[in-house]
Amino acid sequence: MKLASIGAMSVTKSMTGLLGEILVAEGALDEEALVGDILPELADSAFGDATVQQLLEMTTGLAYSEDYSDPNAEIWAYNAAASPLPKPEGYSGPRTYYEYLATVQPEGEHGQVFGYKTINTDALGWVIARTTGESVTSLLSSRIWQRIGAEQDGYFTVDSIGTPFAGGGLSAGLRDMARVGQLVLSEGVINGERLFPAAAVERIRQGGDRQAFAAAGYRTLPGGSYRGMWWSLHNDHGAFAARGVHGQTIYIDPTAEMVIVRFASHPVAGNAANDPSSLPAYQAVAEYLLEKAH
Repeated sequence: MKLASIGAMSVTKSMTGLLGEILVAEGALDEEALVGDILPELADSAFGDATVQQLLEMTTGLAYSEDYSDPNAEIWAYNAAASPLPKPEGYSGPRTYYEYLATVQPEGEHGQVFGYKTINTDALGWVIARTTGESVTSLLSSRIWQRIGAEQDGYFTVDSIGTPFAGGGLSAGLRDMARVGQLVLSEGVINGERLFPAAAVERIRQGGDRQAFAAAGYRTLPGGSYRGMWWSLHNDHGAFAARGVHGQTIYIDPTAEMVIVRFASHPVAGNAANDPSSLPAYQAVAEYLLEKAH
């Protein structure tokens, strides 16, 4: 039977973020470094004076809207730049992810408010590539995918020059995503082998700036935060998750030692539409497992 490979959408961000946290934990990447110092190409953009930590927590001040219902939102200009297909006649905008990132203008101050903007992850992907000399796809393959016993290849969409879409381009099999979840639950150990320092996951579980997150007004995630491109619930179980726009999820509950992986295609492009049913369901499964264990 041929297994399906499904688009993970923004669960991809958590794979990129995990790589970033691994590099920070190993001392290869300084989270206090300015993006413009690592990537001189972005020095004059809104990213230039942001820190790596602000990328990891998405507390950058960027003039960028990801409102899919707004035809004038910057997300559509970003998509046009990212498309690997030939540009239409008369097109004069950016032609790659990197070219678009260099055009982003500032809005507000860095470090003040959480703002979920995919371009943060693609900037982080570029930081990772410049730091390691490997693309996100190459590094994810060598550090994670080839070492977890994956059943299927993973795939990334790319732009016209082959740059992987670090913010949402991964397609993979459900069971392989569960293997990644188990690796993260076990803080870097799988099949008796340590793949990266436990500190990488410890920092993700610790979460980001809760005050900055609260200022963003996520009503379905009260008390939550964001770090390493993972969403921390800060509930009694210390649960945290990778989340995609249509309900795709890697949900990790350390207390119940539980990983739930879900591929979904919820018709509304936003997790707030399915959180009221999904999050209590995940919690109920965790509580059932804990009850059975005792």
